Amino acid sequence: MRENKVMTAWHQGQQTVGGWLSIDSAMTAEQMAHVGFDWLCLDMQHGMIDFKAVTHMLPAISTTETIPFVRVPWNEPYEIMRVLDAGAYGVIVPMVNNREEAERAVSACRYPPDGLRSFGPTRAMMYAGKGYVEEANSQLACIVMIETREALDHLDDILSTPGVDAAYIGPADLAYALGLSPTGDNDHPLHVETVSHILERCQHHKVAAGIHTGSLAFTQRYIQQGFQMVTLGQDSAFMTRLARQELKAARSTTESDDAPKGQFY
Repeated sequence: MRENKVMTAWHQGQQTVGGWLSIDSAMTAEQMAHVGFDWLCLDMQHGMIDFKAVTHMLPAISTTETIPFVRVPWNEPYEIMRVLDAGAYGVIVPMVNNREEAERAVSACRYPPDGLRSFGPTRAMMYAGKGYVEEANSQLACIVMIETREALDHLDDILSTPGVDAAYIGPADLAYALGLSPTGDNDHPLHVETVSHILERCQHHKVAAGIHTGSLAFTQRYIQQGFQMVTLGQDSAFMTRLARQELKAARSTTESDDAPKGQFY
C-alpha cells in the first residue's frame, strides 16, 4: 500500500506543514498540491466542497506526493467511509467532545475487527495500490478536532482513545469555548495557555498535535512550539491576499506623479 508519509513523519516525531482547500476546483487542488505541501485538506464542513467535488479533487492531488485529507461535515460514519473509499488518506472530524464520539470516529475509519468500516474502497484501492485491505487500518489517519468546552473537559479521555492519530485545534471555535471572540490567529493569554495545554496533553498521549492558522507568523510560532501538523493557509486566502496586495500596488502606481493620466479602472 502507498505509504502515508505524513503518518510516518508523526510517528518519527517530525513536523508537517499543510494547506487548506475550500474552493471546489480540481485545478486549484492540483495547483496547491504542486506547491509541495506535506498534506492538503479538502474542507467539506465550511468550504464550498461537496462529495462530487471530492471525487474530482482527490485524483488531482494524486498527481503529486502530497497526502490528501478531508475534513468531513460532521462525525457521521457514512460521511467518513465515503471519503476514505474515494481515496482520502485521513479524515479530520469536527466537534469531537468526548471519548464516545472519538470512538465513533475511529470505528468509521477502521475495518473489522478494529472498527465498523464497511468494505468498498472503490477508488482508494487504485490510489493506494496493493495491500490496501491489509494495511489501511494502520495507514489512514483519524484526526479529531478539539474546539469545544466539553472537549477541553474530556481532553485526556479523547486523546487516550485507541486509534486517534492526531488532534487538530480549531482556534476560532476554541475561542468561543473560552468565552472569547472567534479569532483564528489569537494572542489572548487564555487562548495561548489553552493551546499550550492541548499540545502538552497530545505529547503526553503520543498523539500528533495539529492546529489551524491563517498566517505565516502563526505557522512559524506553532512549528517552533512543537506542533506536528500545522496549516499554513487556505487556497482562497492565498489568492485574495496576493490579489489585494498587487492591486494596491498597481493602483498606487496609477496615482503617482510620473504615471500617465487616464482612466484605468
